[in-house]
Amino acid sequence: MEKIKTLRGFKDIFGEEIEKFKGIEDVVRKYLGLLGFREVELPILEKTELFVRSIGDATDIVEKEMFTFQDLGGDSLTLRPEATAGMVRFYLQEGLYAKERVNKLFTIGPMFRHERPQKGRFREFHQIDVEVFGVSEPLVDAELVWMIFLILGELGVKSYKIEVNSVGCRQCRDSFRDVLVEYFETKRDHLCEDCLRRLARNPLRIFDCKNTQCIEVTAHSPLLYDHLCGGCKEHFDTFLAHINDFGIAVDINKRLVRGLDYYTKTVFEITSEELGAQKAFIAGGRYDNLVEEMGGPATAGIGFAVGVERLAMLARTEEFSVTPSCFFAYLGEQAKSYLIPILKAFASAGMMLNYSYEGKSLKSQMRYADSLQADFVLILGDEEIAKGIIILRDMKNKNQHELPLNPREILREFKKFL
Repeated sequence: MEKIKTLRGFKDIFGEEIEKFKGIEDVVRKYLGLLGFREVELPILEKTELFVRSIGDATDIVEKEMFTFQDLGGDSLTLRPEATAGMVRFYLQEGLYAKERVNKLFTIGPMFRHERPQKGRFREFHQIDVEVFGVSEPLVDAELVWMIFLILGELGVKSYKIEVNSVGCRQCRDSFRDVLVEYFETKRDHLCEDCLRRLARNPLRIFDCKNTQCIEVTAHSPLLYDHLCGGCKEHFDTFLAHINDFGIAVDINKRLVRGLDYYTKTVFEITSEELGAQKAFIAGGRYDNLVEEMGGPATAGIGFAVGVERLAMLARTEEFSVTPSCFFAYLGEQAKSYLIPILKAFASAGMMLNYSYEGKSLKSQMRYADSLQADFVLILGDEEIAKGIIILRDMKNKNQHELPLNPREILREFKKFL
């Protein structure tokens, strides 16, 4: 009798490989916990409509790659090909938008796509999916890229590149569509059959084609980056400024698009030449319209996904410990300018530092710190800046102390109170 083996594109994970998976997940969980993310476990099976509505029916995933079938009741079901759609469904179903203004969530688990198996890519693969709902400021875009930078550093990943771009908003894409279609119409004879369909339905998808001829055509095409509206250009420029403040080197790839329809404004990919032709192992971006398109209130969103199999090919695992949490409350733009330097100092020492993205009243920020169960709060306003100090408040005994206003000295003095 012939032995039954795993299906093509599926594999067992065992021994050193599964230990590496666990090590990666441990490091990721620690850093996500450090920055205030909460874990959720989502079902792997969802209604097919969820992915058609969110991903877009003109994408390769929906057209070719989903594992879809009818159940005994006649409903069309799909093994999840990605996690963002399920995250949005969960966010709306649980009414999280009505409970908290900002929700920072992540999930870890298997995804399924019926694509050609290749190096580090399988039909069942594992992802770490990270999402932030309710923040439109480009600071969070930069914060997520910085968090990836920290995680890769902890895992010992050396050879990689961070590519960033903006795919604009509806206004940008609507005005650019005619320009793009006019160009591609002159190149129809050089486009593959898939891209000819994309030309009629979603011409931006042509940039994501892996066909050699199509890549050559897009190499000389007009670029959406050069047609961004004022708001999207300002968002991207501010994002780049924050990235610079975090001290991270990125490459602007004006031809970078993501393979899903819901992306807006900032998109990014982390790539490594060590992985071969399909070199991306982390990717993400903004999706500011998706929650509303799926029946919820207008809600900004951004996230990224990590391909665990591909990251495991590059990583080594180490331990990372989390210490008591601290919250930074700032009043005014001058105080806000200290946020990134202090945040970097804390994270580099493996210490939690949360904060409010808007920086509202001190009372509001202190309530937020309480809701996060912060152990300490650093308080900085114009008066403290003038004195060259920052206030450290112990949230348990309510004692307050004055610390010197220098990120390294703040950290050194703060450790004395732990």
